[in-house]
Amino acid sequence: MTGMPDGIAGIEDLTRAAFEPGGVLSHAADEFSPRSGQTEMALAVARTIETGGALVVEAGTGVGKTFSYLVPALLCGEKVLLSTATKTLQDQLFGRDLPRLVKALGLPVRTALLKGRASYLCLHRLDLARVDATLPDRTSVRALAKVEQWAQATRTGDLAELAGLDERSPVIPLVTSTRDNCLGSQCPNLRACHVNLARREALAADVVVINHHLFFADMAVRESGMAELLPTVRVAIFDEAHQLNETGVQFLGAHLTTGQLIDFAHDMLAAGLQLARGLADWQLLAADVEHAARELRLVVGKMQAGSRLRWTGLAPEQIDAALWQQALEGVNEACERALAALATVSEIAPDFARLHERVADFGHRAVLFMDSCEAGKVRWLDVGQQLRLVESPLDIAHAVQTRLLRADQDEGGGSKRSWIFTSATLGDDARLTWFTEPCGLGEAEVLRVDSSFDYPAQAAVYVPRELPKPSDPAHSGGVAALAGDAAARLGGRTMVLTTTLRALRAIGQAMQERFTGAGQLEVLVQGQMPKRRMIDRFREGASHGRPGCVLVASASFWEGVDVPGQALQLVVIDKLPFPPPGDPLVQARSLRLESQGRSPFNDYFVPEAAVALKQGAGRLIRRESDQGVLVVCDTRLASMGYGRRLMAALPAMRRLQTQQAFDAALDALGQEAPPAGESPMAADTRQITAGAGAA
Repeated sequence: MTGMPDGIAGIEDLTRAAFEPGGVLSHAADEFSPRSGQTEMALAVARTIETGGALVVEAGTGVGKTFSYLVPALLCGEKVLLSTATKTLQDQLFGRDLPRLVKALGLPVRTALLKGRASYLCLHRLDLARVDATLPDRTSVRALAKVEQWAQATRTGDLAELAGLDERSPVIPLVTSTRDNCLGSQCPNLRACHVNLARREALAADVVVINHHLFFADMAVRESGMAELLPTVRVAIFDEAHQLNETGVQFLGAHLTTGQLIDFAHDMLAAGLQLARGLADWQLLAADVEHAARELRLVVGKMQAGSRLRWTGLAPEQIDAALWQQALEGVNEACERALAALATVSEIAPDFARLHERVADFGHRAVLFMDSCEAGKVRWLDVGQQLRLVESPLDIAHAVQTRLLRADQDEGGGSKRSWIFTSATLGDDARLTWFTEPCGLGEAEVLRVDSSFDYPAQAAVYVPRELPKPSDPAHSGGVAALAGDAAARLGGRTMVLTTTLRALRAIGQAMQERFTGAGQLEVLVQGQMPKRRMIDRFREGASHGRPGCVLVASASFWEGVDVPGQALQLVVIDKLPFPPPGDPLVQARSLRLESQGRSPFNDYFVPEAAVALKQGAGRLIRRESDQGVLVVCDTRLASMGYGRRLMAALPAMRRLQTQQAFDAALDALGQEAPPAGESPMAADTRQITAGAGAA
C-alpha cells in the first residue's frame, strides 16, 4: 500500500466522506451515527498525516477515537505504526477494529501484530523444558503438555491463542525467551522462530500494531526488531498515550535484579552440565553468582515488600554503605569469574556465547551502581523477594525530542513523519501540559474533544461528608461500610477503587467478612484470581442464578477496564489519588520543579491526581445508555481549594449534596435491574457503536 488512494481527493476529503451519513462507516459498525467530536478528531488526524508533525488529542470516553485515527491512517496509503498501552488492547485493535474497517473501506491493506518476545513460544526453550524443567505441581505439568500440543498447530506462536493458560503460570517463562537468554542468530530453531517470523511479517505489512512496552524497549536496547521497522514508518499513532511517560522511564535507564543473577546462574549450570561437563566447575561458578545475589539481598534485611528506597549517595537510604558496596563488589567479582570460564567454552555452543554476553552486561551494571548516580537521573531500590536496582531519567522528553522528532529532521529527503498521540485523559489544562511537558511535545498541536455522553443526565457524583478523614485509620472501614450498604441496595454492580494496596486489603477483607456465606453478594478482591477471570465474573453479575458482584481493586483496574451496561452502576473511590510523596521518582520530579521556581503541589501533584481521578471515574459511563453514581470518599474534594480544580477535571456529572439524595439515586438505579436470569450485558452487547473503545 503506497501513495494516496486513487482519485484526486486528499486524505482530509476522503476522511470527511467516510464519516458522513451513508458513508463507508455506516457499513462498518451497527447503529453507526455521525458524531461531531469523532469527525473533528478524524479530520485533525488527516491534516497531520498530510502535513507531518505531532498532534496530541484528548478524546473523552464515547467520542470513538479508535475510528477517528484508524480511518485517515488507512486512507493515507502510507506505512502506519499503531501502538497501544496493553497486549489486550493490541489484540482488540488487530483482531476486531482493523479488520472491520479494512473491509468497509475496501482497501488492499496488509496488517501485522508484533509483541515482545515474552508473548511468543520459544521452540528452543520448549525443547529444554521437556528435558530439564522441574515443575512445581501437576497443574504445571498439564499446562506444559497443553503448550506442547498447541505448539504443533500454531502458526504465530502467540501465547494469547492458548485458551485456559493462566498468565501467571510458572510454565510461561520456561517456554518463552528473554533478551538475556535468547540465542539470536545462533539458535538451532532460528528458521522456525516465531519472534523472527512476526518481525518479518511486520516489515512486510502496511499497518503494524505494537504496544508501548515494545516501542520503548527498542529505544533502549535496539533489540526488538523496531530498529528495522521504524525507519519504514511514515505515520505513528499512540493510543492510550497517557501511559507513555511512565512506560518509557522503565526502559530508558539501567536496572539490575537479583532475580536476573539467579536465573543466569541456573541457566549457566544447566548448559555447563549438559554441553561442557568437566570443562569448568559449573556448580561452583553458579553457586558463586547465586551466593553473591543472595548476599546483596541480605544486606537490605527484613524490609517490607514493596518498599522503594531513595538512593542519592553510594547506597540506598537505611542501608549501610560499606556493606552495600562490598556486596556489589561481590556480585561483580562473581560475574568476572563466570565470564572467564565461559570465554573458554564459547565456541562449543551458542548457549555459552549468549551466557557470556549476559554476565558481562551484569558485571557492567554492578559497576555502574557502585558509582554515583548520573546527573539528571534518579536512582532507587525496589525491595521484594528480589531486589531491583534502578537508575532512570525523570521523563522521556529528551528521548522523544532527540530520538524521534529530531531524527525526522536529521534524516532529510523524504516526507516528514506524522506523530499522533491520543487518550481520554491527558491533563486538566488547555495545553494538556501534564502530558506534553514530560513527553517533550510542547510544540505539538493540541486538540481536546469532549465526550458525546450526556453526563448530567447519565451520572451523578457524591462526596460523603460524614466519613473519617483519609488520614484516619478508621477511613477504610468507613469506605467498606458505605460501599457495602450501597452494593446491597443495588444487588452488586459496584466497583471499589483504592489508592493503596493496604486499603485494598482492608476494604476487601471487611466486605468479604460481611457478605461471604450470606449468598447475597460475591465480593471479588484483586489478587485472589487472575484479572481476566475476575472481570469476566464481574460482568456476568447476578445472572444465571448467581449473586451480584462487588469488585475491590487498585492499580491497573483504574483504567482500561470496560464494563458497560447495568453490570456496573456504582464506582467508589477511597481517596484522592495523589502521587506517593515518599516515592524517589516523585521526590526527584518535585525537586526539579522547585529548582525552576515552580510549585510541585500545583504543577505536579494536583495534575497527577486529576488525571488519575478522571481515569477512575471513566469506569462508570461506557455507553450512551449507561446510568451510574460516582462516590469519592475524600472530604478534601469538597472542602479544599484544590478540590474545585479536581472536580472540574471530572465529567460534568450532577452533584448529590446529601445522603438522602445519594440513597434516592441508588433506589432509582435499583429499579432498572435486568430481568431475572438475563445477563445485565445482554441488551448492551446487541448494540455496537462506532469505535467507542475503552478509555
